[in-house]
Amino acid sequence: MSDAAARIFRHGWEATAFQLLGPGFAHWLDGGDGVVGYADTGGAWVAGGSPVAPAARLAESARAFVDAAREAGRRACFFAADARLAAATGWRAVRIGVEPSWDPRGWASVLARHASLRYQLRRAAHKGVTIRRLDPSSLADPSPARTAAQHVIDRWRRARRMPPMRFLVEMSPFERAPDRGYWLAEQGGAPVGFAIVSPVPARDGWFVEHVLRDGAAPNGTVELLVDAILRDALAEDRARVTLGLAPLAGPLGPVLRAARFLGSPFYDFRGLAAFKNKLDPDTWDPIDLVIPPGIPRWLAFWDTLRAFAGGPVVGFGARAVWRLVPRGVAKAGRWYARASAPR
Repeated sequence: MSDAAARIFRHGWEATAFQLLGPGFAHWLDGGDGVVGYADTGGAWVAGGSPVAPAARLAESARAFVDAAREAGRRACFFAADARLAAATGWRAVRIGVEPSWDPRGWASVLARHASLRYQLRRAAHKGVTIRRLDPSSLADPSPARTAAQHVIDRWRRARRMPPMRFLVEMSPFERAPDRGYWLAEQGGAPVGFAIVSPVPARDGWFVEHVLRDGAAPNGTVELLVDAILRDALAEDRARVTLGLAPLAGPLGPVLRAARFLGSPFYDFRGLAAFKNKLDPDTWDPIDLVIPPGIPRWLAFWDTLRAFAGGPVVGFGARAVWRLVPRGVAKAGRWYARASAPR
């Protein structure tokens, strides 16, 4: 195990911690026991979450990272940090969303309170959807389990409106598989859903990184996957399960509210937050972009966009718009067909 991985498995508190071992992240190690996973955009080091460090050294590690970035001719900021970082450093924090979480011991009470959620679970089960947890060793390539999971991933990717992004949303589902959990939804033996869970080591928790649904899957398939994960978390006495950041949800400033509106053709921010809310989480934790002194807020946002785009933002935006063209043509064709049909 690398030094960065060892530190993450000792001190990883935020849901993003395990993701820092994925592709595209460089690691800066401080002189103590901390590590920061970051993307180098060419102008900035954009950290994925707070420094992974002992709580008492959080501010010290963050300041040392900013100093190291400055020495390298880079700015620095911390995207998807929880409230601890701004509190420890006193730096500016801009709310970018909220993160729901559950104590698995309370999941049965959630189901008892929400008839609509129980209906969705029964609906998918009635349609023949079953969930099985996969042994990570069964996902070697090639294998039937790997082929089934990849089928769902490929179908999901083709249905996406956004081009593939990097940074904290880049999918590397089978890397470090022994440390992860996998659940497969099947209907009549055919794969229709897939969930990937990573550890949150310092909180004895799970982060549900991805819940993917085939477009042909019955309604309730995603809920059935989440239900299976929470039941298994309870069986393993896990302390916490989170579905991760609901971006641009919760109280936002006017600029981010405008960004949510302008981005809605590409990403269903409201729909994602509504789905997570339907599952009645125990807590909604604020998640921030934390900006060190001397860096304008707009520039920190621009640096973050470059990290997610994996390159020039304008080029990424052009690819995103281009992906919408076939959908718009198809939608216009359906409208014309309805309008011109004999009455």
